[in-house]
Amino acid sequence: MSNQTLIQIRDLRKYFPVGTEIFRRSRRFVKAVDGVSFNIPRQESFGLTGESGSGKTTLARLIIKLIEPTSGSVYLNGQNIYELNEKQMRLLRRQMQMIFQDPLSSLNPRKTTKQTLEQPFKLHASLSKEQVENEVARLLEIVGLAPPEIFLGRFPHELSGGQRQRVCIARAISLRPIFLIADEFVSALDVSVRAQIIKLLKKLQAEFRMTYLIITHDIALIKSMCSNFSVMYLGRLLEVGDASKITKSPLHPYTRMLLSAVLEPDPDVAKIRTHMLYGDVPSPINPPSGCNFHPRCSYVTEKCKTTHPPPTEVDGRIVSCHLYADA
Repeated sequence: MSNQTLIQIRDLRKYFPVGTEIFRRSRRFVKAVDGVSFNIPRQESFGLTGESGSGKTTLARLIIKLIEPTSGSVYLNGQNIYELNEKQMRLLRRQMQMIFQDPLSSLNPRKTTKQTLEQPFKLHASLSKEQVENEVARLLEIVGLAPPEIFLGRFPHELSGGQRQRVCIARAISLRPIFLIADEFVSALDVSVRAQIIKLLKKLQAEFRMTYLIITHDIALIKSMCSNFSVMYLGRLLEVGDASKITKSPLHPYTRMLLSAVLEPDPDVAKIRTHMLYGDVPSPINPPSGCNFHPRCSYVTEKCKTTHPPPTEVDGRIVSCHLYADA
């Protein structure tokens, strides 16, 4: 693995069984993540987008081992996290953290802000009570909840949405992780608060030299924060590469359709976005054969219906589409 690569994901899969067929060996599965591979460069932000139900959150939980994979591997600094035992993984938790989509449901309603932020230090650090209190106060100041005394005794329901998200960010960075996953971290916030949280994460990344995986539906957020990003559909990655290249000249028909739904002030960019997204995402229990996207694609051929396209390098990007594989 290159010294410039922090996270390496190889052929990662997660199949969830459906139903309770006891007397049959063959069962149906939801292929939430189906053969995903990509690298995340060190100290950069990598974006992940796609429609709801594409498997983005499942992939995030696999990467930090909140759930076990069906197959595949995830490497952090060259170390396969799925080969670690419980004790080794506990030590690694300090380096990998996640900010969840809904700050209210990710916080314990029975714990105050102080109790929430004390917990990582009690689990992973050998500090005195006074040292923990100082660390908690410092964290609140870092994320903009000052003076800390006002917020220490508050429960989650006594905080605004933006304040709750700041507490979640403070908890995530408490042990100085090197890798942070932000899953739709501003989707539940209003516009002004979104801007503040985005600015905060950019500041923290520069200060602590963290690597981000940004999961979002917001293409503008990806353009603002990410150097590279990938497009996911029904558990598979369809296009991966440089964020500026993909947003200016998307290659995969699905990427073009996603971007066509985004308002674009640049007429030179807007004129190539003529493929509007139509149709619904197929059921992940019974996905289409061949290329999963072919029922919604205007370029579909008979080969698309029977064979999944291999990843192909085009213009410095990886694209899974027969338009380029057969070129």
